[in-house]
Amino acid sequence: MNLAPIVLFVYNRPQHTLKTLEALMQNELAEKSELFIYCDGPKPNAKKEDLDKIDAVHTIILKKQWCKKVHIIKAEVNKGLANSIVAGVTEIVNRYGKIIVLEDDIVTSKGFLRYMNEALNLYENEPKIMHIGSYLPYTNSYRKLPETFLSRFMSCWGWATWKTSWNKANWNESELYEQIKDPKVRNEFNLEGVLNFHEQLENNIDGSINTWAIKWFASIFLCNGLCLYPSHSFTKNIGFDGTGENCDLLDIKERKGGRDFIKVTKIKIEESSLGKRYLKRYYIYGNDSGFEKRFKQKFLDFRYQLVKTIKSN
Repeated sequence: MNLAPIVLFVYNRPQHTLKTLEALMQNELAEKSELFIYCDGPKPNAKKEDLDKIDAVHTIILKKQWCKKVHIIKAEVNKGLANSIVAGVTEIVNRYGKIIVLEDDIVTSKGFLRYMNEALNLYENEPKIMHIGSYLPYTNSYRKLPETFLSRFMSCWGWATWKTSWNKANWNESELYEQIKDPKVRNEFNLEGVLNFHEQLENNIDGSINTWAIKWFASIFLCNGLCLYPSHSFTKNIGFDGTGENCDLLDIKERKGGRDFIKVTKIKIEESSLGKRYLKRYYIYGNDSGFEKRFKQKFLDFRYQLVKTIKSN
């Protein structure tokens, strides 16, 4: 198998970094893979506590031979997560033609690298597929999903792409915003109104946030690209503990008893209506999207509209 290089972005979270690297090392293909670790530098006027954390991360990444080959790239100054990822991914994907991307809070299962590499090799000549995702949020209706499916929605908690796809990205948030401002386009971009991704573009324009993922998602969306999803997650985000950039405290429930491996086979190149419905249910109802909860919610919505209509007459 022709293996893709792995790129890991780290900064000042030693314990997260250690867990991520230890999990990656447990992958069966780790001993055959090449790993590039990009270490962001200290911010201006960084406190000693912050500098110590950065040094601790540097110590950890040198602790073991995490993969067959390990390359460490240290920034002298702080670039920020978005700039680091865009620059690092661009450098490596242009050199190797494809890439697997992790951040320091993404813990992988043992089958992560096999799934990613099989998908990259299988779909490398399918220009409509621009992104391979490894994370699927859990709801209790997962049993209905096929092993893999395609969606216009993008997940960045452990992902992969090709040079041909990455070079189609537009990093100008204002241009992306203009192309998505039509109400019909915006509604589809927002997963048929379930989420508000459009607001993230607005926040990037006004400078309140600086993120890369929403621009990559918007680029895929505007190219009518598709993202491959597994029916079972191969990653878990451990960064929602208040330590991450653009990550607040959040309790994310994961499905227990997941599998380490799934068979990646070629599927029809079109968005899965079942996958889209699954994702919408998750973002509307959360982990419990069973019939009883959905029926109850629809009844409450109906009652609310009925009362509203009666009061207006």
